[in-house]
Amino acid sequence: MYAIVEVGGRQHIMGPDDVVKVDRLDGEHGDEVTLSKVLAIRDDDGELRVGRPYLEDASVTARVVQQGRERKIRVVKFKAKKRYRRRHGHRQAFTALQVVQISG
Repeated sequence: MYAIVEVGGRQHIMGPDDVVKVDRLDGEHGDEVTLSKVLAIRDDDGELRVGRPYLEDASVTARVVQQGRERKIRVVKFKAKKRYRRRHGHRQAFTALQVVQISG
């Protein structure tokens, strides 16, 4: 069984007991989060249910495992022959969720 869920404008495939990194959500370590924007669910029987755009009676319950930031990436701007160089870094904030239950 798995579900395709929209979180923060991105789509993630989530199965039972999976740990998935999503864009930063509010919540402390150990809090329960309910994700209601479920796009599709595949049952253990192999039946696939697809929403238009979302399934109304489906939801995914997950537990916050970690709040953190990704590794730093370097962003460089450069214009040839103009002596223009800019460098700065970026660290994306994330929330790691462990799927507890897929219902629907």
